[in-house]
Amino acid sequence: MRATDELTIGEVALRSGVTSSALRFYETQGLIASRRTDGNQRRYVRDVLRRVAVIQAGVAAGIPLRRIAVALDALPAGRTPTRRDWQRLSAAWRDELDDRIRTLQGLRDDLDSCIGCGCLSLRRCVLFNPRDAAAIRGAGARYLLGDDPGGVRVS
Repeated sequence: MRATDELTIGEVALRSGVTSSALRFYETQGLIASRRTDGNQRRYVRDVLRRVAVIQAGVAAGIPLRRIAVALDALPAGRTPTRRDWQRLSAAWRDELDDRIRTLQGLRDDLDSCIGCGCLSLRRCVLFNPRDAAAIRGAGARYLLGDDPGGVRVS
């Protein structure tokens, strides 16, 4: 491979808009790879720009890095991810994103009247969670997570 086919870490950072430290972190996590020169400098193939774009899209969507890593591992080795690859990856994330959108919409719609029964560890809420009835459903803001208040809700 000719040296002009490769990018330095600074060039990848500039082209991708991701800091050099983030690129080094992604490398330690196995999300991207580089080779080392005789002077121990990182060199990346140009395809890394697409992989970084996939990582950034996943991060922006709130997908955990471990899930992004699994998705990237499913890509064929030695070639640039294609539009079809991205469609397959994003389809796998679609249900998770839809759940997150529903939760955010519920939070937006109820933010002024309800904290979601659990999100601030309140023991009691006489309107939405009398005697902490939501506790049996698990941790967190149960009603904002989509649990049915079961007729407990009083407006």
